[in-house]
Formats: sequence, C-alpha cells, structure tokens
Amino acid sequence: MSHFANTPARDRLEQILSRLNDRRHEEKAFVRLYAERARAEADAADRRRQGGASLGALDGKIVSIKDLFDVAGEQTLAGSIIRRDAAPAQRDALVVQRLRAAGAVIIGKTHMTEFAFTAVGLNPHYPVPGNATDQRLIPGGSSSGAGVSAAEGTCDIAIGSDTGGSIRIPAALNGIVGFKPTASRVPLDGSFPLSPSLDSLGPLARTVADCAITDAVMAGEQPIPPVARPIAGLRIGIPRGRLLEELSPEIANAFAASLDRLAKAGAEIVDCTLDDLIERLAEATRIGSIAGLEASRIHAGWLNDDGAPVDDRVKLPLRRRLTVPDAAISALLETRRALAAAMDERLSPFDLIALPTTPIAAVPIASVETDVAEYNRVEGLLLRNCQVANQFDLNAITLPMPGLVRPAGLMLVGRNGTDATVLASALSAEALLQEN
Repeated sequence: MSHFANTPARDRLEQILSRLNDRRHEEKAFVRLYAERARAEADAADRRRQGGASLGALDGKIVSIKDLFDVAGEQTLAGSIIRRDAAPAQRDALVVQRLRAAGAVIIGKTHMTEFAFTAVGLNPHYPVPGNATDQRLIPGGSSSGAGVSAAEGTCDIAIGSDTGGSIRIPAALNGIVGFKPTASRVPLDGSFPLSPSLDSLGPLARTVADCAITDAVMAGEQPIPPVARPIAGLRIGIPRGRLLEELSPEIANAFAASLDRLAKAGAEIVDCTLDDLIERLAEATRIGSIAGLEASRIHAGWLNDDGAPVDDRVKLPLRRRLTVPDAAISALLETRRALAAAMDERLSPFDLIALPTTPIAAVPIASVETDVAEYNRVEGLLLRNCQVANQFDLNAITLPMPGLVRPAGLMLVGRNGTDATVLASALSAEALLQEN
C-alpha cells in the first residue's frame, strides 16, 4: 500500500499544502483548493485511527476531484468560464459524498479540458499543467490535472471522468494507473455531463490497489482490498489490426515485452480481430461521434452564440452536430447497443484484451499549441485505442509499462460487468511489470 502508511493524514496533507503553496503563483494542476476543510477531514481521520475506529482503506487518503464534480455551495465550472454565472451546487456529487463518507480527505479540484471534450490537455482559459515527468510535455486529457496530481504526489488518488479515454490517457502519459469502470456501476449524479451514454467515473492512482478500493467506494460496494488473480491460465486476446498500427517504436517494444512477461507467467496470448465491429461503429458515427452529438444537446443553449468564450476545439465540432436530427441520434444509439452486444459475444472466449493504452507517448506542449493539424493527429492517436471501451460499453485499466523514457500504458480491457476480474488480474500484472 502507500509508502506513507504510518504517517498521520494531517502531516501528509501539510506536506502537500506546503508544496502547493510554494508554487501558488504558477499553479496549473489544481483550479481550487479546500485547505481548511481538508485539514478538518485529515484531523478527523487521524482521531479515528488513534481510536481504532478507521473507516477502511480510504480513510485519511488525500483525494483530488476533477472540476466537473459538484461541491455544495459552489459553481461547477467543468473547465469553462461560461459556467461562472451558474447556480451553485445544492449538494456534493454522489461519488464525492461516498468518498467523504469513507474518510477521504478532499484536497481540491483539478484542471480539465473544457467540458471534458478534448484529450490532449489544453484549455485556452487556463495554463496547461505540464506532464508530471516533464513539464514541457502534454499531460493528456480531459482529466489533465487529475493525472498530474496523482503522478506528482499532490494527492494519493485523483477522481476523473472517462468518455473516450479521459482517465486512461492522462494516467498512461503520466506513468500511473487509471481505471474506467463499466459505466453503469458508478452513478453520474452531480457530475457535469459530456455524453450520458458514454461517461464513466473512476480513479487515477499510483497503484492498482488504491484504484480498486476507490472504485468500490464510488460504486457503493464493500471496499474490501482486492485479491490478485494469477496470470497463469488467463486467456488474453490481442486485437491485431488498426489498434496496433502507428505505434511508436518504443511503445511497440514495451508492449511486446509486456506480453512476453504475461506469457512467461502462464497467460495464453491469442490473436483476435475487432476491426469489423470498430468499422461498423465508425460507419454509424459518420454523422458525428456519440459524445459530440449528445454534448451538442447539452450545450445547445449557447452553441450558436459566436461570442461565447468557449474553446473552438469544443464549440465548432459541437455546433456542427446541432444540425443532426434527434431521430438520427436515437438510431445511432440503437446501432451502438447492437454492436456492444456483438462485441460482448466476440470477447466471450477471453478473460481480457490487451492493447497499448496510447500508440504514442506525451508530445511537447509547444508542438500542438498552434499547429492545428498536429494537434488533431495527436488527439486522434491518443483517443483511438481507449475509446473502444467507451463505445462498446466495456471496462478497462491502464498500467505503466516498464523500461520507457516517456511513460506509456498497457491497457487491459474486460467485458461489460467484469470489473472485478480486470482489477484482480491487473494486480498480478502490475507486480509482473514491476519485476526487474
């Protein structure tokens, strides 16, 4: 578990607040801090611990939350300045209530891309949080501050949202673990929506165990520390085809080496094909992505306002989607349901599917800030493998792959509802990948 296991929560919190105070004039990962409330929560956790009345594995853990979760009494900005006039939230988001009830110390809200719509990590209203491993590199998005805060240790666990990879992309690029649950397991109440059909809420942390405990609390399940499932005997499918194209040489090598470790530990590695199902969904979404179409309805109120101070990378694609009729969106969602059922059947012979989380590592911020074509290329690659789990209603985890200069992830994907299997297998895979 955490390397601070015996340090009081208040002491760890003060170390983090001191770090954040030292850089307060150039803070980029956090957009809001709750220092006083966090101190009270940390003190309460320490008192429970001294009295032998701990609330469990999350009690006293320092947790950051993405800027799209409601906190009672304040506006929920979702990374956008046009939300500054919104009515304050009446109550905390349901997952935030559950985290607090489990003893989590909520330290602050983290940077995100505007309305969670983009995956690179840039938001024109805020400075870009540099990657935790190198400030000059992109953090990945949309849970950009979440990935940076968990990787740099300004929280133990970060809570993000994932509509097309928004937890797994920043986790992979910052060298940590990120888990996207089966969407229906974790309630969305009190989280600002991007795409209700695709949105999932989940944790980013430095260990699988921390992600598993947090996920259980968020889902309203008993947070029992997970038991590793042996790698031996697991049947792991490798989707040959488009999802393994355009890999950087380093990631291709690291992925092959990771599969090699799994095979040596007794996993059965079997090729499979998903390209036909992915192609059929691509065909159905020629009218627009599901996320873009659903978001265009959520944001219809301001989308035709040319003066709306919103990132063009958000405004223009969503405005184009406004013209698509509701009936066409309903038909698309029906097609998606049928294809998700076909994918479930396709994956039934396997315990897991393994992929590189992203085909490339983090690129320099400077390379995408003004070059639209390069930005679009990078974003397309970052989303490509991750979005399959959202589109086909699966669950997925990313683990850091060893031996890389710039971090990248190994993604393990499971069928709808197999979250426990994926997390238990990831515990074993994590130990295997960390062996020298």
